[in-house]
Amino acid sequence: MLYAMCFFLFVIGLYCALVKKNMVKIVIGIMIMEYAVDLFLIMLGYRAGGVAPIVGKDEFDAVSGMVKSSFINASVDPLPQALVLTAIVISLGSLSLMISICIRTYEKYGTFDITEIRRLKG
Repeated sequence: MLYAMCFFLFVIGLYCALVKKNMVKIVIGIMIMEYAVDLFLIMLGYRAGGVAPIVGKDEFDAVSGMVKSSFINASVDPLPQALVLTAIVISLGSLSLMISICIRTYEKYGTFDITEIRRLKG
């Protein structure tokens, strides 16, 4: 059910990005899609009753010199968390670029409507 909600959130963002004529609404739709993908990646790494993947003295087997298999089976995968942190930084950069393009376009044409901008182009 939660994965379907992520898909639904992605579809809402896709609808905003493809159908809306206002540049700011298009940017908001793209950001909603990015957040839906981030949420999906976080849910992929979720494990019920999972523990943080930080190895301490309790998780280390002194006899064999290796990490206990029970800890490995119970720990959460840190890769989706790292991917989402990277995606958040990249989405912040893309958001600032899209907003700056919107601002410059508004300064030049005086509107956010993409059909009006196409008509004014000549």
